[in-house]
Amino acid sequence: MTWISKLTTAFGLLLLAEACYSAYEHSVLQTHRAASLSSLTSHSGTATSLPIDITIETLVATFIVCLGMVLGTSNLRPIQWRVWAGKIEREGEAGFTNSSGELERDYVGNPFRLLESRPGFVDIRKQRKEFAEWAKATG
Repeated sequence: MTWISKLTTAFGLLLLAEACYSAYEHSVLQTHRAASLSSLTSHSGTATSLPIDITIETLVATFIVCLGMVLGTSNLRPIQWRVWAGKIEREGEAGFTNSSGELERDYVGNPFRLLESRPGFVDIRKQRKEFAEWAKATG
Protein backbone atom coordinates (compact mmCIF):
# COMPACT_ATOMS: atom_id res chain seq x y z
CA MET A 1 0.00 0.00 0.00
CA THR A 2 1.18 3.48 -0.78
CA TRP A 3 1.35 6.16 1.86
CA ILE A 4 -1.70 7.93 0.39
CA SER A 5 -3.86 4.83 0.73
CA LYS A 6 -2.53 4.15 4.23
CA LEU A 7 -3.23 7.74 5.26
CA THR A 8 -6.74 7.64 3.76
CA THR A 9 -7.54 4.33 5.48
CA ALA A 10 -6.21 5.58 8.83
CA PHE A 11 -8.24 8.79 8.55
CA GLY A 12 -11.37 6.80 7.71
CA LEU A 13 -10.81 4.45 10.65
CA LEU A 14 -10.35 7.45 12.95
CA LEU A 15 -13.63 8.93 11.73
CA LEU A 16 -15.36 5.56 12.12
CA ALA A 17 -14.09 5.20 15.69
CA GLU A 18 -15.33 8.69 16.51
CA ALA A 19 -18.75 7.90 15.00
CA CYS A 20 -18.96 4.71 17.08
CA TYR A 21 -18.08 6.65 20.21
CA SER A 22 -20.71 9.28 19.37
CA ALA A 23 -23.34 6.56 18.88
CA TYR A 24 -22.37 5.00 22.22
CA GLU A 25 -22.58 8.35 24.03
CA HIS A 26 -25.96 9.06 22.45
CA SER A 27 -27.35 5.70 23.56
CA VAL A 28 -26.01 6.15 27.12
CA LEU A 29 -27.54 9.63 27.37
CA GLN A 30 -30.87 8.35 26.08
CA THR A 31 -30.97 5.48 28.60
CA HIS A 32 -30.19 7.86 31.48
CA ARG A 33 -32.82 10.28 30.24
CA ALA A 34 -35.38 7.50 29.90
CA ALA A 35 -34.55 6.21 33.40
CA SER A 36 -34.99 9.65 34.94
CA LEU A 37 -38.26 10.23 33.09
CA SER A 38 -39.64 6.84 34.06
CA SER A 39 -39.06 7.62 37.74
CA LEU A 40 -41.11 10.81 37.36
CA THR A 41 -43.93 9.36 35.28
CA SER A 42 -45.52 5.96 35.08
CA HIS A 43 -45.37 5.51 31.28
CA SER A 44 -42.53 3.68 29.57
CA GLY A 45 -39.82 5.53 27.63
CA THR A 46 -39.86 5.67 23.85
CA ALA A 47 -37.02 4.35 21.72
CA THR A 48 -35.12 6.99 19.75
CA SER A 49 -32.98 6.54 16.68
CA LEU A 50 -29.51 7.93 16.13
CA PRO A 51 -29.27 11.56 15.06
CA ILE A 52 -28.72 12.14 11.36
CA ASP A 53 -25.24 13.63 11.85
CA ILE A 54 -23.94 10.43 13.49
CA THR A 55 -25.49 8.34 10.71
CA ILE A 56 -23.93 10.51 8.00
CA GLU A 57 -20.56 10.48 9.77
CA THR A 58 -20.66 6.67 9.92
CA LEU A 59 -21.50 6.36 6.22
CA VAL A 60 -18.80 8.85 5.18
CA ALA A 61 -16.20 7.13 7.37
CA THR A 62 -17.08 3.73 5.88
CA PHE A 63 -16.77 5.18 2.37
CA ILE A 64 -13.36 6.72 3.18
CA VAL A 65 -12.09 3.41 4.61
CA CYS A 66 -13.26 1.57 1.48
CA LEU A 67 -11.62 4.20 -0.74
CA GLY A 68 -8.33 3.85 1.12
CA MET A 69 -8.43 0.07 0.77
CA VAL A 70 -9.17 0.27 -2.96
CA LEU A 71 -6.35 2.77 -3.52
CA GLY A 72 -3.93 0.34 -1.88
CA THR A 73 -4.72 -2.72 -3.99
CA SER A 74 -2.42 -3.90 -6.75
CA ASN A 75 -3.44 -4.15 -10.39
CA LEU A 76 -5.70 -7.04 -11.28
CA ARG A 77 -4.21 -9.92 -13.22
CA PRO A 78 -5.80 -11.35 -16.35
CA ILE A 79 -8.07 -14.30 -15.69
CA GLN A 80 -6.84 -16.42 -18.59
CA TRP A 81 -3.36 -17.94 -18.28
CA ARG A 82 -2.56 -17.43 -21.94
CA VAL A 83 -3.21 -13.68 -21.63
CA TRP A 84 -0.99 -13.48 -18.54
CA ALA A 85 1.75 -15.54 -20.21
CA GLY A 86 1.57 -13.24 -23.26
CA LYS A 87 2.01 -10.20 -21.02
CA ILE A 88 5.01 -11.84 -19.34
CA GLU A 89 6.62 -12.63 -22.71
CA ARG A 90 6.01 -9.11 -24.05
CA GLU A 91 6.89 -7.03 -20.99
CA GLY A 92 8.97 -9.34 -18.78
CA GLU A 93 9.67 -8.24 -15.23
CA ALA A 94 9.11 -4.58 -16.13
CA GLY A 95 5.37 -5.22 -16.47
CA PHE A 96 5.13 -6.48 -12.90
CA THR A 97 6.82 -3.73 -10.92
CA ASN A 98 4.75 -1.78 -8.42
CA SER A 99 4.70 2.00 -7.95
CA SER A 100 7.84 1.95 -5.81
CA GLY A 101 9.83 0.08 -8.50
CA GLU A 102 9.98 -3.26 -6.70
CA LEU A 103 9.06 -6.54 -8.35
CA GLU A 104 5.68 -7.74 -7.10
CA ARG A 105 5.79 -10.79 -4.85
CA ASP A 106 3.32 -12.87 -6.89
CA TYR A 107 5.43 -12.66 -10.06
CA VAL A 108 6.54 -16.18 -10.97
CA GLY A 109 7.79 -15.67 -14.49
CA ASN A 110 6.51 -17.53 -17.50
CA PRO A 111 3.94 -20.11 -16.30
CA PHE A 112 4.65 -22.26 -19.38
CA ARG A 113 8.43 -22.30 -18.80
CA LEU A 114 8.44 -25.95 -17.70
CA LEU A 115 6.49 -27.02 -20.79
CA GLU A 116 8.74 -25.09 -23.16
CA SER A 117 11.95 -26.45 -21.65
CA ARG A 118 11.08 -30.14 -21.83
CA PRO A 119 12.91 -32.15 -24.50
CA GLY A 120 9.79 -33.19 -26.39
CA PHE A 121 8.54 -29.64 -26.88
CA VAL A 122 8.41 -28.57 -30.52
CA ASP A 123 8.67 -24.88 -31.33
CA ILE A 124 7.00 -24.63 -34.73
CA ARG A 125 7.86 -20.96 -35.25
CA LYS A 126 11.54 -21.58 -34.58
CA GLN A 127 11.61 -24.61 -36.87
CA ARG A 128 9.84 -22.67 -39.64
CA LYS A 129 12.39 -19.86 -39.34
CA GLU A 130 15.29 -22.33 -39.42
CA PHE A 131 13.79 -24.04 -42.46
CA ALA A 132 13.36 -20.71 -44.27
CA GLU A 133 16.98 -19.81 -43.55
CA TRP A 134 18.13 -23.26 -44.75
CA ALA A 135 16.02 -22.95 -47.92
CA LYS A 136 17.51 -19.53 -48.69
CA ALA A 137 21.04 -20.78 -48.02
CA THR A 138 20.72 -23.87 -50.18
CA GLY A 139 19.15 -22.15 -53.01
